[in-house]
Parts: sequence; structure tokens; C-alpha cells
Amino acid sequence: MALVPSAPINEGPLFAEVDMGTDSSASTVVRATVIQASTVFYDTPATLDKAERLLAEAAGYGAQLVVFPEAFVGGYPRGSNFGVSIGNRTAKGKEEFRKYHAAAINVPGPEVDRLAAMAGKYKVYLVMGVIERDGYTLYCTVLFFDSQGRYLGKHRKVMPTALERIIWGFGDGSTIPVFETPIGNIGAAICWENRMPLLRTAMYAKGIEIYCAPTADARDVWQASMTHIAVEGGCFVLSANQFCRRKDYPPPPEYVFSGTEEDLNPDSVVCAGGSVIISPSGTVLAGPNYDGEALISADLDLGEIARAKFDFDVVGHYSRPEVLSLIVRDHPTNPVTFTSSSARTEGLQKS
Repeated sequence: MALVPSAPINEGPLFAEVDMGTDSSASTVVRATVIQASTVFYDTPATLDKAERLLAEAAGYGAQLVVFPEAFVGGYPRGSNFGVSIGNRTAKGKEEFRKYHAAAINVPGPEVDRLAAMAGKYKVYLVMGVIERDGYTLYCTVLFFDSQGRYLGKHRKVMPTALERIIWGFGDGSTIPVFETPIGNIGAAICWENRMPLLRTAMYAKGIEIYCAPTADARDVWQASMTHIAVEGGCFVLSANQFCRRKDYPPPPEYVFSGTEEDLNPDSVVCAGGSVIISPSGTVLAGPNYDGEALISADLDLGEIARAKFDFDVVGHYSRPEVLSLIVRDHPTNPVTFTSSSARTEGLQKS
């Protein structure tokens, strides 16, 4: 596994101090790593094993925060249409969804417990992209864990893109968290959610400092979006994408990439990565990497945030709330509400 740092990484303490001259208020430096790697498709236990190997390697380099790609656990079904056309769903597509549903995880659940244990074992803050199973609805979700092995919470993607909407549900406003931690305020937006100005503004208003952007977009234009968010929000942006070849997916005819006229070569790149770490000033600290699976690392000087906010604070001194404002409905929205205090709204009653 390649390590892609921005500069030689010192072998000093995990919480380094930046020399600020005679000023005693030195800023904290956080070592962050984004993981660029492929899921083991349809094999969640093997994917978790791979995640632990990668996490151990990142921790060995001194990482305090590790960010995995979108849908790393459960898989991003690139190229599949699940047998859907307008007015029709094929039997093969329904079976494909059954297998995809089986590979997803419950939150909470044993896989979440294992991820929490990994974070605690390697003493890292962990941001993990998963496919969450809630009954028979799936969500593209990011899970957050602290370095003590505690599950902090989750973010569900509020707007799946294009055909993602046939397999994933829509998250509501109750899962747009920003977590205050000793290494900074951490939150996440997934893939093209990052193009939603109002969602970004809500996260800025919650004080996000380390903005995680797990994605499935490997195009060059993605880098422009990440740089814009870093400068707009005055925050560090950590974008993690998978690097996948055709052989990382099940072989045909079990798994077919729609829109291709012939079977892809097993070594054909179907997602080229592009994972990157960007500072609040818009400086690329590490990446983008398009060469293969990699650990992409950088040291984040949190003092950069204040220096950037001095120029531009989008929800502070550069806002005009008397002219422009945003209302966020951050309560859960449930399809069924039981008014009786004795009614059980979660799970099945057992006789």
C-alpha cells in the first residue's frame, strides 16, 4: 500500500506543536489519512478485515484521523442498473438487490461494534462510509467513531444521485452532525451532496473544521469542488474515494457494467480515485492520487482555520442574515407516528 504524504512526516509526538515564536498559544497539528481502496464486493466480513489492515497501517504512520471512501462497507455498485427500466424491474435485478441488501449493515449492529473496536484498538478517530440497512431500505451513510472506540453517530446522504435513488433512501435533517472532538470539529457530506450550497452552509453554521467528503467521483472537476469548499468554509477538506478495477467486482454474468458493449478487462480501472487533502487556504496538502490504492496523509495545522476565517467567515462576519438566512429542519421525519404511549414504534412486538 502506497503512502502519499505531502511532505516528510516527522517522528514526533502525535499532538505536535507548531512554532509560533514567542506566542504561547501554539496551534494543534493533527495527522490525517484518507484511505483510497476498493471494497471486497458482496463480502462484508472480508471488507471489514481489509479495513482493519488499512487502519493498522495508517495508525502505524501516526494517523489520528482516518477517513474511508463512500460506501466502503457494503460497496458502491458502479455500473449496475439493478435491472431497472421505466415501468419494469427484472428478476435478475431484484436478486442483485437482495444480495446488495444482505451485504449492508445495521446501525447499530455487530459490524458497527467491530468498527468501534478498531478505532479504539488503533486509537484513531474513524470516519467510515457504509451502506446502512434499516429494514428493507438502504441508506448511503457515514459513521463516526472516536479514538476511545465509541460510536459517535452517523450522517445519511440526503440526496442520492441519479440511479442511486432506486437503491438508497433519502436521509433527513436529523443526521447532519458536526462532532466536537479534541482534534477539531468533524463532519461529513457524501459525494454530490457537496454541491448543495445550503447543506454546506448548515455544516459551516455548526462549526465544522475538518470537513470529510467521502465520494465516488474520480473526475478532475471534483478537485475544483473540494478546493472551493475548503476556501468557502475555512476548513480542511479530506476527500476519500475508492480505487477499483473490474476484477474488484464479481465477474460477468453475475455482475455486468451497463452501458459497456463488451466485458471489461479485469485490470481495467473503473474508479480512478483522486483522493485529496486540502487546507482552508485552498492549498493541496496531499494528493490527488490516481495511481492505485493508497494511504494519503497530511499534517493539519488547525491554526490555519483562524487565519482563513480572518479573510472570509461565511456564517460569521461575511454573512448578511437580515438579507439572506437558512432554516434547517433538523428533526427526524418518520413515515408513521404512533400517538399512543403504549405503541411500539421500533421493532416487532414478541408474543
